[in-house]
Amino acid sequence: MTPEDPLLKILACPLDKGPLHLLTPEEVLYNPRLRLRYPILEGIPQLLPSSGEQTSEEEHERLLKRIEPVEAAKGAADAS
Repeated sequence: MTPEDPLLKILACPLDKGPLHLLTPEEVLYNPRLRLRYPILEGIPQLLPSSGEQTSEEEHERLLKRIEPVEAAKGAADAS
């Protein structure tokens, strides 16, 4: 799965139905609102509620720092 994959636009967290963020090279989808990460195994997102792994506060902060620059870049590209 890549950041350009059209599937990412329709994937949602099974718990809050909000968007997920792809994090590579870990190959996980992350929900910062619930601090849950969902693994991607052999290219298939594991989006059962029981598949979500809770992250620690430190891990959450680290992942947010990776998401924010990507979101800012996407916003700038969409505005063009």
